[in-house]
Amino acid sequence: MDSIEHFKLSIPEQRLEELHNRLELARFPEEIDDAGWTYGSPAADIRRLVEYWKTKFDWRAQEAKLNGLPHFKTSIPVKGFDDVNVHYIHQKHPADSAIPLLFLHGWPGSFIEVTKILPLLSSPQSSGPVFSIVAPSLPNFGFSSRVKKQGFGLPQHAECVNNLMHKLGYPEYVVQAGDWGMGISRALAAKFSSSCKAYHLNTIVAFPPPFTTMPIQTVKHLVTPYTAKEKEGLKRSRHVRKEGSGYYKEQSTRPATLGFSLSDSPVGLLAWIYEKLVEWTDSYPWTEDEILTWVSIYWFSEAGPAAASYLYYEANHTSEPIAKEYLGWIGGSKIGISYFPQEMFVPPKSWGRSLGPVVFESENDHGGHFGAWEVPDVIARDVKAMYGKGGGAFGLIRGKSGYAEPSSRL
Repeated sequence: MDSIEHFKLSIPEQRLEELHNRLELARFPEEIDDAGWTYGSPAADIRRLVEYWKTKFDWRAQEAKLNGLPHFKTSIPVKGFDDVNVHYIHQKHPADSAIPLLFLHGWPGSFIEVTKILPLLSSPQSSGPVFSIVAPSLPNFGFSSRVKKQGFGLPQHAECVNNLMHKLGYPEYVVQAGDWGMGISRALAAKFSSSCKAYHLNTIVAFPPPFTTMPIQTVKHLVTPYTAKEKEGLKRSRHVRKEGSGYYKEQSTRPATLGFSLSDSPVGLLAWIYEKLVEWTDSYPWTEDEILTWVSIYWFSEAGPAAASYLYYEANHTSEPIAKEYLGWIGGSKIGISYFPQEMFVPPKSWGRSLGPVVFESENDHGGHFGAWEVPDVIARDVKAMYGKGGGAFGLIRGKSGYAEPSSRL
């Protein structure tokens, strides 16, 4: 598929019937009395959602809503691998000066996360700066194809999305990212900084600045007390590592074993994802339709419900594992960081500044892991502040200032 083709979501009726049959035959485990969230997804919640899935959820309505967006597919080469058939949304702003922005999701999200910020950043009615947004389904996610060869880690994901942007006529671009999008952004900065000019993150994984490579920053870090919010952030981080990181260990070591359950049981898939939707957000009022649309995208995904888990394994077992290559200082591309109190990992700002040239920061009182979905107005505000006039990443792309009037490069 060398050409670019329009794409329309259209799940065969047979697959909808199969899903309904599987839901009808579901077996539920017994639960300990008054367990609540102590052991994971509560049985009462899952039973309620399964009943809604069977009797009230309308996939066709959600499908039609998603089909109102501009979907495409195209084939993207990645060195050492077969071409990847990439699905993506491409919302172009009519202004030639619109800033090309690559939106990168992670697990258990998908391209759907971009939908709430599209009208805020790329509609003709949005105030400047304005953006043309590309939001791909990562390989093995959503409606992009399965990668069957081992070793497709963060460098390969970065090469894939970089090649996609080039194919769409964007030799230079900026990024907004969360979850695995952070790791891919770091790989873009390390390998393709001439194209990826800057990236804004709402997920941050960082550590104290090392004295051997950042002595001045280390001294500042040691003599500057943590703020009350930073102390709360560290407390949140410790809690997630202790009580909420089992999924990461499983998916990064034995994704195939887990995959049998995720591929065979829509109820198992629902429970696996639902836990994270609730625990990683800041009291976000999830509706049944939202939850089941997110989960259905995984169930109906081209690569299958389990394929996305393999990114955890590959990111930790390739020749460039994430901890060694992408968690230290990377120069070149400028960085913006939005901190949210219910993110999984909430490091002090001095830790975040050890990642590279940070030119924008915001510290928010509300929000969690899925920033573009939970608080789209905040993400849009921060993206505009970072890439707009007066922002630390303004004017990085020649002729693409985000404003109608001519703007000089800074």
